Amino acid sequence: MTQSIFSKFILSVVLLIPFYIFGQERVMNSNMEVTTQNQVTIKGNLIQYTATTGTQPVWGEDGKEIAYCHYTYYKRNGVKSYDERPLLISFNGGPGSASVWMHLAYTGPRILKIDDEGYPVQPYGFKENPHSVLDVCDIVYVNPVNTGYSRTIPLTGKDVDRSKFFGINADIKYLADWITTFVSRNNRWPSPKYIIGESYGGTRVAGLALELQNRQWMYLNGVIMVSPADYKVLRVDNPVSDALNIPYYAAAAWHHKVLPADLQVKDLEEYLPEVEKFAIDEVVPVLVRGGFVDQQKKAEMAKKMARYTGLTESDYLENNLTVSTSYFWKHLLKDKQGFNVGRLDSRYLGIDRKLSGDAPDYSAELTSWLHSFTPAINHYFRSELNLKTDVKYSMFGDVHPWNNENDNTRDNLRQAMAQNPYLKVMFQSGYYDGATTYFNAKYTMWQLDPSGKLKDRLSFKGYRSGHMMYLRKEDLAKSTDDIREFIKNSLSNGKSAKY
Repeated sequence: MTQSIFSKFILSVVLLIPFYIFGQERVMNSNMEVTTQNQVTIKGNLIQYTATTGTQPVWGEDGKEIAYCHYTYYKRNGVKSYDERPLLISFNGGPGSASVWMHLAYTGPRILKIDDEGYPVQPYGFKENPHSVLDVCDIVYVNPVNTGYSRTIPLTGKDVDRSKFFGINADIKYLADWITTFVSRNNRWPSPKYIIGESYGGTRVAGLALELQNRQWMYLNGVIMVSPADYKVLRVDNPVSDALNIPYYAAAAWHHKVLPADLQVKDLEEYLPEVEKFAIDEVVPVLVRGGFVDQQKKAEMAKKMARYTGLTESDYLENNLTVSTSYFWKHLLKDKQGFNVGRLDSRYLGIDRKLSGDAPDYSAELTSWLHSFTPAINHYFRSELNLKTDVKYSMFGDVHPWNNENDNTRDNLRQAMAQNPYLKVMFQSGYYDGATTYFNAKYTMWQLDPSGKLKDRLSFKGYRSGHMMYLRKEDLAKSTDDIREFIKNSLSNGKSAKY
């Protein structure tokens, strides 16, 4: 080969290299893991642990891989018997959300660098979590298909049967199978097991409790519902659903100090029971009558609603006493400070293009959270967990269309509790959450077991923050202690599972 021809050959190869590199799909092995050794100080005690982050396949009915889920598993070192050590399996919601939120801000060994109320600070990053529950249980964070680093196979989405993953019952079915494989691979069958889910994750874990029990023969000790989404309330336009919003409106109004002086002076947890009673005993009966309610009674109700929630009587009268949550976010501070308030956490403020309208331009709290979480989780996986990949970490993934049909998750959780005397359930909610409100969570808990025979195994905890109550430093300490206490009180301690 002459030098001229050789030079042209080399040049052609060099020119092709970038196209070859950038023309490849960004992929991860569907069955891999990276392990590191780390430590964290929790409540003054040094905890050494093994962190394993990796992928595990999802198999179809023919035994072929159809997807893989990315996970991160924290296992405390030096434990005498892992058979007795609890395992906590963690999900976030969406549907379509990665597990990043509780992973890097709630229960894990590292948390965001944010201020004490949960707002972003620079430089972005993470730090030790002195409140992590890794001292009392091992934890695995799971990213459902198409969230985080998890993907369908083939990656292009062509020929993928989306109905296998993206729907209430499909999601529960494949994740139960995935959990069973994970538990088997990591030899955790004897361990007491817990599942925790936030927002839509509450729907997910409610369904998983029975699916794991009746299809995988895996019995749980506990289910933790963090700001749970109950679509039998949220997707229903009726007097009860509308009335359940009133206590949340009252909490947000109290926080922003827009209530009458005699109400504002009360402590929040002294004030809210009064509003809850008003919502159940007075609002529901009036709303049930609809357009046939007595006009004087309607005017009186509008006046009371305005007094408790910081809106005006006109707001209620012009909306037939049923103010939507989006209207509330837009109007609470419109004439007072000119801001809108956040959907998932109404402590957060936003600025709209114009004051008029029925809904804010954007979610003030979510943009703030993405501001903090996105750089931190990407930095964390690469710098501390040594997971280096060009695959994009999807904070929110493509899981649409999502099949919402046949949602029996609330009753499925009841049935799982009835069949399993060990199983206990705890609800955790922030008072300022306007998406899955704290009073909705209470209502779900009350309606979960109409017989009342399971109520001694159901508990509710409220916090002075929003959907992600753990972003506020004071509530992070309180809510993680509530998890510790819940785990302690739901261990069998040698007692037989019987009534």
